[in-house]
Amino acid sequence: MPRNYDFWYRLELWSQQRRKSKANFYTNGTSETFLGEFIGSRREQLVLSTKYTLNTRPGDPNAGGNHRKNIIQSVEASLKRLQTDYIDLYWLHCWEFRTPIEEVMRALDDLVRSGKVLYLAISDTPAWKVAQANTIADFRGWTPFIGLQAEYSLIERTPERDLIPMAQELNIGVLPWSPLASGLLTGKHREAHQKYLQETGETSKSGVEVDRGEMVVNRFNQRNLTVAEAVTKIADEIGRSPAQVALNWLLQKPGVASIILGARTVKQLEDNLACLDFVLSPDEMEHLDRVSQIDLGFPHAFIYSDMVKQLISGGAKIQGR
Repeated sequence: MPRNYDFWYRLELWSQQRRKSKANFYTNGTSETFLGEFIGSRREQLVLSTKYTLNTRPGDPNAGGNHRKNIIQSVEASLKRLQTDYIDLYWLHCWEFRTPIEEVMRALDDLVRSGKVLYLAISDTPAWKVAQANTIADFRGWTPFIGLQAEYSLIERTPERDLIPMAQELNIGVLPWSPLASGLLTGKHREAHQKYLQETGETSKSGVEVDRGEMVVNRFNQRNLTVAEAVTKIADEIGRSPAQVALNWLLQKPGVASIILGARTVKQLEDNLACLDFVLSPDEMEHLDRVSQIDLGFPHAFIYSDMVKQLISGGAKIQGR
């Protein structure tokens, strides 16, 4: 891992990470506009990316989705706002289960062949759909997805059931979002927990929730608090912040290419980037893996069980997940 960055190099590194999380939908396109102004003459030095899919004109089906019309108008609008001729990495933001996969992949391949996009990536989509898309692209000589965004952290490890193994098998780089679980892994959980107990008079906490528009995510349950406490304990022992520990754990996970940071202040930014200055020990990694372990569910837990391995191998030792 890189070490000893000066502040401005760290800031540039963070800026590149943040660019990977831009989308035409965010702040009605102004995030792209600001980014285009910020880049200026440094365009060739930077890896620029943005997304499309989410509807930019509510009520108009032409302004959202993964169909060819929205792909074309979205990329043209993004290029104009970003003040550039091409996008390095173009993300499909979310699968919408309406547009035929062949239409999506052919339209995206056309963008690559035209030079308006260099590489393709996908976010918030089931593993089987990503695998289908890349299989079709490979069979027809089209451009495949080379990047995958998914919510992934010590709190949210469910991508390890299918998304992460799929990405590794198909050589797709994983870019986790919400790596600190909406702040739960920064050490703030203690204060938030106590405040909740004081306000409600309850003896245990089972339901402080993170509101993401219409999607409400329960973060403060007993399992998550246990994980957050384990992170904080290790952080105290090695003289690091809980955020640094959580990010370092994620950077060491197989398939993770980079991380989308969510810092709001320079202080938070500097703290987050310091996760590159050390490496958690194998014992620390193993402890965090164990305390945050999830049920892989069927068929994973079944086919990787000792019983099934024995039935398959006849008692011979085999390597498995």
